[in-house]
Formats: sequence, C-alpha cells, structure tokens
Amino acid sequence: MELVMVSFEKKIILRNLMELYQYDMSQFEDDSENDVNEYGLFDYKYLDHYWTEEGRFPFFIMESGKLAGFVLVREIADGESPKVSVAEFFILRKYRRQGIGKEVAHKVFEMFKGNWSVSWLEKNMLAKTFWTKVIKEYSNGNCSEALQAGNPSIEFISC
Repeated sequence: MELVMVSFEKKIILRNLMELYQYDMSQFEDDSENDVNEYGLFDYKYLDHYWTEEGRFPFFIMESGKLAGFVLVREIADGESPKVSVAEFFILRKYRRQGIGKEVAHKVFEMFKGNWSVSWLEKNMLAKTFWTKVIKEYSNGNCSEALQAGNPSIEFISC
C-alpha cells in the first residue's frame, strides 16, 4: 500500500472517487443537503479547499499500483490545542477487508504527529467499529471518546 499526495492536476480523479464515497455515505445521512444536485452529482463542497487552504492534505491510496481509494487529512482548530483529523476516508469495495484501511490509518497517524480527533457519522456503525479498533490498537488504548462538530469521535496522540 502506498499513499500518494493528490496533485491539482489529478483533482478530477479524486472528484470522481468522491462521488462513489458520497453515494456510500448517503445511507447514513438524513438531510437533503446531501442529495444529488440537478446533474445527478453529490459534488463534494470542500474539494477545492484541499488546494486553496493551508492544513489540508489529499492522498490517493494505491495498492499494487492500482487506485484503491483516498484519505483526506486536515488540521482543525479546537480551542487551544489544534488537532489533526481524517476528514474523509474511502476504500473501494474491491479492496476492503484486506487490512488496507488499517495500514492507511496507521500511516497517516505516523505522518502527522500530535493530537488527533477522528469522527464518524453516528449512524455509521461500521465506521465506529473500524475506527475504535484501529485507534485503540495504534494508541495502545490511550484514547478517549468525544464529540467533534456534533459527531462521535475518538481522540488520541500520535507521537
């Protein structure tokens, strides 16, 4: 598995993958804001921010030279102690349940040392199970449950 920073020139590829991701996530969201637009697209509203704002890092997930998903990492202001967060995380179904997600998570935790807060949508029990297991393993249980922007999350320190 390899993480590759998404260049501005490859943004359209990330946009295409984001549509698949948002389709998967739509089952956990109730609000109409997350419906497709008049063109049949979800149109992720923060995508351009990854090339226009500091503290945002888009990565493709590559497996054996093939595109397997993406992870979007961002820094968030949280009172006096800023945190790093996984904004979006997507593994194509073909590559799920092979340990790639855990490997990606551990790799980004190592890349961005410091305070972390990883959250998920409350109805997404698969995400809760995944992140709880991965973070508890990575942090040797040194983590705590919290709320981040109204969503359940786990906070820990990567050192």
